[in-house]
Amino acid sequence: MKSVKFLSVVAAAAFAATAAFAAPPVKTVESEKGKVLAGENGMTLYTFKKDVKGVSNCNGDCAKNWPPLMAAGDAKADGAYSIIERKDGMKQWAKDGMPLYFWVKDKKMGDITGDGVGGNWDLAKP
Repeated sequence: MKSVKFLSVVAAAAFAATAAFAAPPVKTVESEKGKVLAGENGMTLYTFKKDVKGVSNCNGDCAKNWPPLMAAGDAKADGAYSIIERKDGMKQWAKDGMPLYFWVKDKKMGDITGDGVGGNWDLAKP
């Protein structure tokens, strides 16, 4: 009986550890325009109008100014959050198929200075 309890505890711990890796590294924060998506670091996330579902078109210099929300190798898609492969082979998080990015000019949690830049960037909403 002790071994059954022990195995149950081990299985529960393994499930909890797996669940921690499976969840997308995204949270909701308040901004002057209401609730927006942010990375684990609290910085606002954006979507790019020139992307299409499942494809990032922000590479090279674009990605220097708009760093992608990268996905770890063991990350798993969850609900509205998926993982796409970038042109360089790296993995990136997407919401509803649209790749997610940070903006280098945002300095603190809740900053939304990238909203509308060049007419191509939108706040990622929950």
